[in-house]
Amino acid sequence: MVPWHHDNHGTLHTAENHMTIATDIKIGLALGSGSSRGWSHIGIIKALTARGLEPQVICGASVGAMIGASYLSGKLDTLESWVRASTKMDVLRFFEIKPTNSGLVNVTRFHKFLTDYVAPERLNIEDLKIPFAAVSTDLETGREMWFSQGNLVDAIRASMAMPGLFPPVRYDSRWLVDGGLVDPVPVGVCRALGANLVIAVNLNDNIVGKHLRKPPAPVISPDPQTKGMLANIRQTAREYSNTIFPSTANEDEAPGLFYAIANSINIFQDRITRSRLAGDPADILLTPRLSHIGMLDFHRAAEAIKEGEAVVERMYPDIERTLSHWP
Repeated sequence: MVPWHHDNHGTLHTAENHMTIATDIKIGLALGSGSSRGWSHIGIIKALTARGLEPQVICGASVGAMIGASYLSGKLDTLESWVRASTKMDVLRFFEIKPTNSGLVNVTRFHKFLTDYVAPERLNIEDLKIPFAAVSTDLETGREMWFSQGNLVDAIRASMAMPGLFPPVRYDSRWLVDGGLVDPVPVGVCRALGANLVIAVNLNDNIVGKHLRKPPAPVISPDPQTKGMLANIRQTAREYSNTIFPSTANEDEAPGLFYAIANSINIFQDRITRSRLAGDPADILLTPRLSHIGMLDFHRAAEAIKEGEAVVERMYPDIERTLSHWP
């Protein structure tokens, strides 16, 4: 694919066909929520920037906020290396052995993950190279909250605080939860921060009803030599695999609690996404084909990243056409 470049007359061309593009285009990238499907954002960002399409504004909800922040803080390659190498066991280690009243995720462990792979602990949003916002939800009023300044890691935690998994985040006398509850693909936020052309990523396309047939859980072979901590980890993996990941093919068996919650989240995110995008459509909409990846299939990062790159490849003629005809 051909790179974009500027000439001395203030216009933008491609090396292949020399189409003229107005330089007053300010591209905003709206990265949607979608749990483990969010790893595709990594492939999308890499594919867009490889073609010279550097966003001038980035906004994200939930996992979209995390990936956008990682890119802007210069840690995206580090994050990609970790997620590509991660396994289901690595995902399970983020969960408490005994769930608390606030959520299943070990907050201390997750915070360390964010500071290691997403953003330095003391980095503020206003110190980033371009405008950025993370969307969260006020738990009491249901209103959108936009983090466009302040501590970046705190903003990510508030944007990703999915009820049941993460505890709500306290900020300025409010309790905040996942931004995907109210604005799964924050197109309007990008425009409010100055973007006049928005590329949006919808991770919730065609996801409803895709995971009702549950494949059998992988078998963990017993090891008579394994004792102590390793044995406890394996036992925890068995217990959490049954709770968090699909574990039975019996269609007459009632879904487990978390499985029912996960599919309910898919339903309302699909409906909210459709409604929000109908009222505030993006100029370019990318919809990766990710319906086969479940809510917590974080160990399938390579598939999601590859599809992120592929959706940009498929949509690139439309992206070129939109840019070349921009008023």
